[in-house]
Amino acid sequence: MSLTIYNNLTKQKEEFVPIEQGKVKIYVCGVTVYDDIHMGHARSITVFDTLVRYLRHIGYEVTHVTNFTDVDDKIINKANEEGIDPLKLSARYIDRYFKDADSLGVRRADLYPKASENMDAIISMIKAIVANGFAYPTKDGSVYFEVRKVEDYGKLSNQKLENMESSGRVALDEQKKDPMDFALWKGAKPGECSWDSPWGKGRPGWHIECSAMIKHLLGNKIDIHGGGSDLVFPHHENEIIQTEAVTHDVLANYWMHNGMLQVKDEKMSKSLKNFFRVRDVMERFDGNTIRFYFLNTHYSSPLAYGEDMLIEARSALKRLKNNYAELTDYSKNGPELDDDCCDLLEGTRYGFFEAMNDDLNTSAAIEELFRLAHSTNRSMADRTLSKGSAGKILKMIDGFNAILGILPEEDGMKDDGTTDAVMEVLIELRKELRARKQYDLADMIRNKLAEAGITLEDSADGMKWKKI
Repeated sequence: MSLTIYNNLTKQKEEFVPIEQGKVKIYVCGVTVYDDIHMGHARSITVFDTLVRYLRHIGYEVTHVTNFTDVDDKIINKANEEGIDPLKLSARYIDRYFKDADSLGVRRADLYPKASENMDAIISMIKAIVANGFAYPTKDGSVYFEVRKVEDYGKLSNQKLENMESSGRVALDEQKKDPMDFALWKGAKPGECSWDSPWGKGRPGWHIECSAMIKHLLGNKIDIHGGGSDLVFPHHENEIIQTEAVTHDVLANYWMHNGMLQVKDEKMSKSLKNFFRVRDVMERFDGNTIRFYFLNTHYSSPLAYGEDMLIEARSALKRLKNNYAELTDYSKNGPELDDDCCDLLEGTRYGFFEAMNDDLNTSAAIEELFRLAHSTNRSMADRTLSKGSAGKILKMIDGFNAILGILPEEDGMKDDGTTDAVMEVLIELRKELRARKQYDLADMIRNKLAEAGITLEDSADGMKWKKI
């Protein structure tokens, strides 16, 4: 099986073939750091974290870059309201970003470039665009890209120039030659942070930072460019023409976009004030549940957001967690048999990787885990599964979870036996209390354990416990 990716540029699934054998360069557009990340951001971060995990799992050496936009109108405005330096404001929210991302089990990218720290690369690229005849400076010290110099503008969003509206982040300006032209460099205004440039003091436009940082850190061309589908136009369209104006080559071979998180049929966004901060949602739902909720729908599809959806996700994920816990116990206490679980292992492994290779179909991959849970639950109940086979199955699940991150990491799934020892004491104590007809104290132990997420169940082998 080979990995196929839906390429949003060509509008079809394509076999993934890297530029350099065995290596992958991927750039994912990050966040503008003027506030905490919301659940819409979290979906994109989780999707591309899973993609990078999978690419590494199947043997690629991956260089993963995600940027921070730390110079922007919204940052400047909020910093002015608080009376602090804009870069101090953005630094605060970058720190909070990492705490939120860590809570979701997101592994760190290799590089997190910031616009403020790549000004030389940005200015150098703008100079090259101007020199190649695709941009022009204006009297106020700004520089605009001349969109009509590009013949195929709109090829990513599949739009024609005459049908497009003016770029969403650039206000109409009398100095523009055309309303569609967008700022590469913005001349300095009072109260704004600025940097020296050949055109005077100013700061970069939104789009140019990604093109410049990709070229500076990863080279003229990358394998995969990712981001939310709301970035297709104008941001990614503008990235493409900026880069091609300098390199005369494609920016990325594959374009991947995650679908939007929707609240009442509208995308979740701060501008619409219908967003839910990750740290607020984490007060009720753990990171594994949130990842499961995101990954149980194909990454490119829209996803409805609501607390009821997360409750359903938590309930479904509990089935997988319980199965893992029962397999763990069974691998220690199950019977010694000569059973052969090769067909089950190979069938599940094949189904999982077939799904993941089909444009990162995590929802179908998760369905394989549910099928496995159903089968092993039945085998454990019948005592037809050997403890050795249970151990092999656990090892396979650990490998899948290293990609998906929907179950607690291995160290959190297992302990040194202390919990088992404590639970044995409590079970024996409760048994003794019941024998003495001290039912109120016996019930108190059961109730306190339930509050802690542990349930007691009668079985053929006596009282058993499991996490719920």
